Amino acid sequence: MNRSSAIRPRPLGRTARRTARRTALPAAALLALVLAGCSDPAGGGGHGEPDIGEVAVAPAAASLSLPLDAYTDTDAETARMGQVQQRLLAQCMARYGFPYEEVRTNGSAAAGGPEGRHRTLFGASDPVFAAAHGYDTTAGKGRPVKPPAPELSESAAVVMHGERAGAGQGAEQPPDAQTEEEAARVDSGIDVGGQKVPAGGCVREAYRKLYAPTKDSVDLLFPFGLASEAHERSKGDSRVTQVLKNWSACMGKSGYTDLNDPYEVVQKLGLEADPGGPKAVTAAKADVACKGEVNLLGVWAAVEKAYQERLVEEQAETLALYKKQREARFKLAAGLF
Repeated sequence: MNRSSAIRPRPLGRTARRTARRTALPAAALLALVLAGCSDPAGGGGHGEPDIGEVAVAPAAASLSLPLDAYTDTDAETARMGQVQQRLLAQCMARYGFPYEEVRTNGSAAAGGPEGRHRTLFGASDPVFAAAHGYDTTAGKGRPVKPPAPELSESAAVVMHGERAGAGQGAEQPPDAQTEEEAARVDSGIDVGGQKVPAGGCVREAYRKLYAPTKDSVDLLFPFGLASEAHERSKGDSRVTQVLKNWSACMGKSGYTDLNDPYEVVQKLGLEADPGGPKAVTAAKADVACKGEVNLLGVWAAVEKAYQERLVEEQAETLALYKKQREARFKLAAGLF
């Protein structure tokens, strides 16, 4: 149900805002000290709630660092890997005599870096951004431009996608391969210009060469899956549920009732159509202020870090292999550009 018409924010007056700034930090600091002393009833092992150690007080989202960051690409690295995949695709097409113009990524993605990779992990968090853009996370990035699909001849399309010309929907598709090692043993059954087309076409070959060259290749999304699992576990942690209750109560004092967590604010307040408009800005400013008052970022980041550390320890062998393969991708990229 859209509750935007029933919500009447009560912004703090100038004197009240000054008082809030003076009193919120000591309260957050006290909470941090209390939470830091909380321990896992199971002794910090693989079950129960892990120890969280020291809790930072009102940290900036841009300063947050989590254990799985060491295994995940920044926006700039992701953009670069996209270009590497495009280059491999172009090389594959060239073997069959077909030119292919590499698709260039949006420059805003390439400009990203490690700073701010967790900027929206816990919802709105930057007071300056909230005051300027509310919940519009696309602000300043420009609209993503989807490049036009390349115009391909019938033969070029066969090489690109590894599908027989004229094959209708529901027709049996040629075999594919999960890894490049496997592809060497798979006959696609398709020939173009006297050459066998790789299983899945050049699109799949480019992906396999970059992300799945051998049978022991770790899934590209493995670290992301672990990070998602840690985040889901953190949501149910008693220290996070308590700080969310505190945040919810704070938002209620500003007129934003019935909010359980920061992820439902936009939908519950009916801000989807205009996430950067005046109503959204007012709500986002209150949201960020409440996060600071109850130290939501400090507590939740500490808890999430603890769950990530547990998963990193549990999956150490696979992550070590993934890291080695990630470094090999970077080496491949260096040789192509």
